[in-house]
Amino acid sequence: MRRRSLLLLATFLPATAFADEPCCGPITPAGQRLATLLDSLDVEHKWLAHLHIDWETGEPDRTADYSGPGKATHCSAFAAAVGERLGVYMLRPPQHSQILLASAQTAWFATKAGADAGWRPITTMQEAQSLANQGQLVVISYESPIAKKPGHIVIVRPSLKSAQALAAEGPQVIQAATRNKASYPAAKSFAAHPGAWPGGVRVFAHSVP
Repeated sequence: MRRRSLLLLATFLPATAFADEPCCGPITPAGQRLATLLDSLDVEHKWLAHLHIDWETGEPDRTADYSGPGKATHCSAFAAAVGERLGVYMLRPPQHSQILLASAQTAWFATKAGADAGWRPITTMQEAQSLANQGQLVVISYESPIAKKPGHIVIVRPSLKSAQALAAEGPQVIQAATRNKASYPAAKSFAAHPGAWPGGVRVFAHSVP
């Protein structure tokens, strides 16, 4: 009787009643811990563009009038800092400088060294969001085809977004970029990189110790 009642209810409810259901499962306790950590990093006030920063803290380590290299944007430094706090290694200083690091990280994830470090490729955006909801470290990254032009990398953050929202804008991410965002649709994160979204990006995941 209960099953029949539920089927009847589904018949009469509008489609929108189910469109808002989370696309990718609940946010688990591990996912909530990940979200808390990401929010604690205060990315909208640290790892700021046009300042030279300490990659681990996001704080400026040069004076405001510094005009040398390494001060444009800091997506890859922020991603590396997140990994460090979670006990997960990804390519980072001093093994690679902060300059053009996002492209280098993207290439590195797919190497034997990346696999040996625990990184694995993810094939769907739904899986990317689901794994983040479970507390895994998931990155979406782009290797620029132009050697001297920077790529981009973001961290997928736990989110209860709907399947409709996921299809339209991709997973929810946190990023350092020209404008740092604590919560932002992935599709918008790569808008400044023509050809990146969605076909040019790669997704990798790592379990969190």
